[in-house]
Amino acid sequence: MPPAKQAVVSPQAPAAIGPYSQAIALDQWVFCSGQLGLDPVSGQMVSGGVAAETRRALENLKAVLSAAGSSPDRVVRTSVYLVDLGEFQTMNAIYAEYFPTCPPARSTIQVAALPRGGRVEIDAIASCG
Repeated sequence: MPPAKQAVVSPQAPAAIGPYSQAIALDQWVFCSGQLGLDPVSGQMVSGGVAAETRRALENLKAVLSAAGSSPDRVVRTSVYLVDLGEFQTMNAIYAEYFPTCPPARSTIQVAALPRGGRVEIDAIASCG
């Protein structure tokens, strides 16, 4: 019988805004859904543009990773979705604070729009357990 996947839930990150899990743990891996710059208490987008949204999205991601028994230093892959690649340098400077050594493999993609009017969304795959 194959191992069972488990939904990961962190109250320190915003609740899912659709039919998906904050993350799924399977074997020794956690697959985190994209995190926006949503405040986990109010459910509203943080103010301050892409800088504040990037920091909040990464804090949300950190909370989900923690709930799965992981952390940013165990992240092996991320995807970053930006509404405007002109904001890449701002996002990248904050992102570097969360992955100071041996940063994960990453794709950065410009998209037409993100949920809730977000400027940035970040997902991750990490080892856990």
